[in-house]
Amino acid sequence: MTSQDSTTFKEEKPVVVKTINAKTLKKMFLAGAARIEAKKEYINELNVFPVPDGDTGTNMTLTIMSAVKELNSASDSSMEEVAKAISGGSLRGARGNSGVILSQLFRGFTKEIKNYDEVNVTIMANAFQKASETAYRAVMKPKEGTILTVAKGGAEKAAQLVSETDDLIYFCQEVIAHMDEVLKQTPELLPVLKEAGVVDSGGQGLIEIVKGCYDVLLGKEVSYADITAEDLDHKDINLDQVAMEDIKFGYCTEFIILLDKKFDKAAELSLKDYFTSIGDSIVVVSDDDIVKVHVHTNDPGLAIQQALTYGSLTSIKIDNMREEHNEKVIKDAMKQAKQQEMESKKPDAPRKKNGFIAVSIGEGIDEIFKGLNVDYLIEGGQTMNPSTEDMLNAISEVNADNIFILPNNSNIILAAEQAKALTEDKNIIVIPSKNIPQGITALINFIYEKSPEENTAKMIEEMEFVKSGQVTYAVRDTNIDGKEIKQGNIMGLGGKTILSVGTNIKDTTIELIKALIDEDTQLISLYYGEEVTEEVAQELADVVSSDYPNIDVDVQYGGQPIYYFLVSAE
Repeated sequence: MTSQDSTTFKEEKPVVVKTINAKTLKKMFLAGAARIEAKKEYINELNVFPVPDGDTGTNMTLTIMSAVKELNSASDSSMEEVAKAISGGSLRGARGNSGVILSQLFRGFTKEIKNYDEVNVTIMANAFQKASETAYRAVMKPKEGTILTVAKGGAEKAAQLVSETDDLIYFCQEVIAHMDEVLKQTPELLPVLKEAGVVDSGGQGLIEIVKGCYDVLLGKEVSYADITAEDLDHKDINLDQVAMEDIKFGYCTEFIILLDKKFDKAAELSLKDYFTSIGDSIVVVSDDDIVKVHVHTNDPGLAIQQALTYGSLTSIKIDNMREEHNEKVIKDAMKQAKQQEMESKKPDAPRKKNGFIAVSIGEGIDEIFKGLNVDYLIEGGQTMNPSTEDMLNAISEVNADNIFILPNNSNIILAAEQAKALTEDKNIIVIPSKNIPQGITALINFIYEKSPEENTAKMIEEMEFVKSGQVTYAVRDTNIDGKEIKQGNIMGLGGKTILSVGTNIKDTTIELIKALIDEDTQLISLYYGEEVTEEVAQELADVVSSDYPNIDVDVQYGGQPIYYFLVSAE
């Protein structure tokens, strides 16, 4: 054998990580938070209904950012400190059903790891299991094909891997791969996902968080790993904090490119460079054959023309930020004055027996709730689901032994229930109202002489007789409930079903009302939104009265954004 033959070459061994400490866990969590923040619009696009609401990506991001804020001010010297910050911050900041479930996943996970100095594969697998179990318990009627299913799939794979490896890198790689496979199966478990041609948005959000954590475990140079919560919060311009003269580029321009040519890293950098030359606040996120674009510019046409060189465009949205700023300043001042008026009761007033908190979505609806003796209004609804902390703040302001909370939105009920679980000195009763008409009906049927238990039963019973609907517009093309919907179409929603689709508000609303009416209907209530005039609302009511002379029709100003009409049939 020659000397050349005997030469040994040093093989590069794969990196193995057997334990992680509190400092590493903190970095992983921050990276996971930053990844979902970057992907939130993509996750929002996965929502089944094409309605202009806050959506899953936004709710999950706001939830995890609440934990990040606490984590950035906490010590990373012990696992218990890190676990406490993640759990406590996410619980209080949870928004929407997806956010609440995410906070419960974090709660279960951190409960398992908090007593250890370092986490290994066995502890990690147990934490995955505890996370899944905790989240399932938090939901009254768990539904498969959701974030819960993806979390459970990850926990099951984790348990299987304990006997196969002690390497956390391999462990996480295999868990993520399995979660991806489970996510792909969600349309088979939820027909509505299959019809819309999407996977579950909450499950996608969870995987994005885990993938962000995994990047840090791999030792990758993740540019967002050390970003603070404040940095992340301000990636999007907050019009509350920006004076109009500081808005250098006036149009917030968003769209999706449906690629028909190669879009590699060089193309992405080239597109970003172009947008930098005409604007700021630039986000370009590519995923397979689509690119999500966000840019503030004074000439949206230039941004659109450049994007068209890469493919066709969809979901185009252009907002005049200077106009929005002026309107928002005026509206916020009015809302603040109204809230101060409601809170002007003497602080030393004796504690009363019953108090009421309601989530409201417009100045007209506000007035209706105040007329029904609601003590505290929380602004919220589809455009922004209030957090558990918003609920806790409201509870602290109501000086009563029994406090009834009316979420008035199916996506806010879990946050209200979570606030109830975190309150010790007051009896909190969550009336599970899924919309504004149900909330109004529940309050009308409250009888002060009855016990909280009797009133709870009566309010729930009466509101379940209410059939309700909303009229809004579609933000993208889709097929759902057997209806082909184009961006900009007017839609009549009833519960979780699209009952009518059209090209004008009046006809679509009338079609919705016809779908809600049955032989027992005695009253139709129309609450018209901020974009509808009283004259238009009354004209519509006259048509309904003419078509259904035996049914009373009541018209009230709601002032709600996004929804042209809220409709109830009783």
